[in-house]
Amino acid sequence: MKTTQELILAVEEADSAPKLVRAVAELAATESVEAIPTLIRVLGFNNPGAAVAAVDGLMAVGEPAVVPLLEKLDGYNYGARAWAVRALSGIGDPRGLDVLLEAAARDFALSVRRAAARGLGAIRWEDLPPEAIAPAKVRTLKTLLSVSEDPEWIVRYAAVVGLEGLATSEAEKPDWFQSVWERLDGMSDRDETLAVSARARWAKQKLAA
Repeated sequence: MKTTQELILAVEEADSAPKLVRAVAELAATESVEAIPTLIRVLGFNNPGAAVAAVDGLMAVGEPAVVPLLEKLDGYNYGARAWAVRALSGIGDPRGLDVLLEAAARDFALSVRRAAARGLGAIRWEDLPPEAIAPAKVRTLKTLLSVSEDPEWIVRYAAVVGLEGLATSEAEKPDWFQSVWERLDGMSDRDETLAVSARARWAKQKLAA
């Protein structure tokens, strides 16, 4: 069985796209903290298959990958940034909340906005200090309500997913639940894209249940 260092070397020495994908997948499967820097570097390669494997690996490592991801966010390579945001979204650590809020609201790349909006519905709120949870959720609500009006339908779809996740994170309906319901109600009736309106109706059904 290869060591993590041998697998890292295999990624670095891969001389074709298929070999790179296999090498990254094998490295990701170790779920090793040692693999984090290499997996993050792979996010910047022009190889979607390898990036998917790297994201899966980073999500599997979980918490230890959060700070390195935040430190290595690439402001110029939108592909790498999208993959990094996807990894942060999948991990759900609230230390990534500010990045996700900013990305969902303002990033020029729709793939980044989409990943961030979905991730905002999957934050592990219980990892925040109790007194910080309510204001963080209100900030998230405001951002998702804004993102739900994004010109790109795929981002609006992600906002619906985020709003549903946010609303279901509460054991009892919070004061702002009605704002979520009204926005989903409006999107289910009036969004110009069938996929978005259908997803909003589904979210309403789940919240009503």
